[in-house]
Amino acid sequence: MMRPVVAKALRAAARPHLTTATASRSALVFTRQNHAHQETFEQFSERYVTFFQNAEDLFEVQRGLNNCFAHDLVPSLQVVDAAVRAARRVNDYSTAVRIFEGIREKVENVTQYQAYLQESKGLREELGISTREELFPNSS
Repeated sequence: MMRPVVAKALRAAARPHLTTATASRSALVFTRQNHAHQETFEQFSERYVTFFQNAEDLFEVQRGLNNCFAHDLVPSLQVVDAAVRAARRVNDYSTAVRIFEGIREKVENVTQYQAYLQESKGLREELGISTREELFPNSS
């Protein structure tokens, strides 16, 4: 048995006519659902830099990394910098190393990966972070 309030709402939804206020709200909802917001690379980078700067624990850092690396692009050096600093701030060295492993998987070739490593050399030295290749030179 349906509650009277639910039954009344279902009957109202079945009516073919809408008031002006209801129609405008329906149009607003329709618009939000059918027009996806396209984010530029700069907006993407800014959003994740801000996210990592505000991350307070390891769970948030790892969640942000999962979301960031799920996109079909390679994060900018600013995002990598913020993510590595966040990993070190929450005192998780292994996550900081894994960020560079993620970069290695996302780039198209070894040359691009080497360019990322070269650009982040100062950051890695400042925070004392080694890459997997430096930690395990004989592994493939």
